[in-house]
Amino acid sequence: MRVDLHVHTEVSHDCRTRLRDIPAQMLRSGTLTIAVTDHDQHRGGPELRAIVEDQGLADQLSVIPGEEITTREGELIGLFLQAGIPPGLTPEETVSEIKAQGGLVLLQHGFDPLKRYRLRPEATQRIAEQIDVVETFNSRLSRHRWNRAAADWAQERGLPMCAGSDAHTLRDIGEAWVETPFRLIRSPDDLQQALAEGTVAGRWTHPLYAYGRKQWRTFRGRISHRPS
Repeated sequence: MRVDLHVHTEVSHDCRTRLRDIPAQMLRSGTLTIAVTDHDQHRGGPELRAIVEDQGLADQLSVIPGEEITTREGELIGLFLQAGIPPGLTPEETVSEIKAQGGLVLLQHGFDPLKRYRLRPEATQRIAEQIDVVETFNSRLSRHRWNRAAADWAQERGLPMCAGSDAHTLRDIGEAWVETPFRLIRSPDDLQQALAEGTVAGRWTHPLYAYGRKQWRTFRGRISHRPS
């Protein structure tokens, strides 16, 4: 199966991907595990889990509730969250909130200097010992070489590596992945084992092209869902 740990939904302010459409896309792409990481919002993950159960797919698909949290010095992702974490905390406070819920701290797109909300390098160094997973393939970085920089950083510290599509449209889901033997992911331990047995891969798309494609897909989606 494929695992994509950085996905946005209609719960994010900049995404229109309907939660009810995601399970079919997961099956189409073989991305049987995703983390829902909406901007400063937590409810998307639990709501998608409920949809998966209602569609009778709980024995095939895993949804990890998460959040892409805006700290005072850039963004961090929390995985396996039980409740939302407010924006505007320090990176250290954000990490403490994630850990208090039994969650994992994921460092995403932290090595691309053109990412507007990347975690500042000095903050990354301060919390380096508390990072659990590093995103070493992000489909939306300004240059692919920043993925390699993240992989080098993770390898130097012996940290698990993951991939994230940073999906903001339905068809983006699964554009970055960890290929790993199938298992249901219900806990941080399940995920850590899956990542340890997996291989990081993905398709990189230049952000300008990705933005244009997002606008086109959003326009087409509005047309297709317009009442006749």
